[in-house]
Amino acid sequence: MELLQELLTEELKDLLSAENQLVKALPKMVRAAKDADLKKAIEEHLEQTKGHVERLKQVFELMEEKPRAKACKGMAGLVEEGQEVITEGKQKDETAADLALIGAAQRVEHYEIAAYGTARAIAEQMERRDIVKLLSQTLAEEEKADQLLSQVAQPLLEQAGQEPEEEEVEEEEMEEEEV
Repeated sequence: MELLQELLTEELKDLLSAENQLVKALPKMVRAAKDADLKKAIEEHLEQTKGHVERLKQVFELMEEKPRAKACKGMAGLVEEGQEVITEGKQKDETAADLALIGAAQRVEHYEIAAYGTARAIAEQMERRDIVKLLSQTLAEEEKADQLLSQVAQPLLEQAGQEPEEEEVEEEEMEEEEV
């Protein structure tokens, strides 16, 4: 049981760091997003992320541990990649930039889904239903955020798929006018 307690504590420290990094990074993504639905989804997830930090603090309290973060290098890398996507997006059209932003955001969500799933599995093994409940709430929110990003991406993907065709149609129309 002591080993599981240590493992869970390490996972939680990593998650606390990850969530805190996101609280700082998500406002930049909001500013970079052009699509209104994407902007709204990221803003809502920012508020949820603040709640995730508070929920993690509750878990630490239930475990009688101080809520201390341990630098999460995985999230640091994902945040850095997200910043690159934002920077590179300035040279892209809005749809392509937003789709790249969604990809970066989904990589973050998948990382969090894996981390919360691991922490929950450890808590289940420890038979800590109180902790399992809190971690399950956050895990469900992360999964829902990932699904929402997929929904937001769909019309953008369709739009991106139609853009070259529209250019071809315009070229054909111009050729017809010349004849």
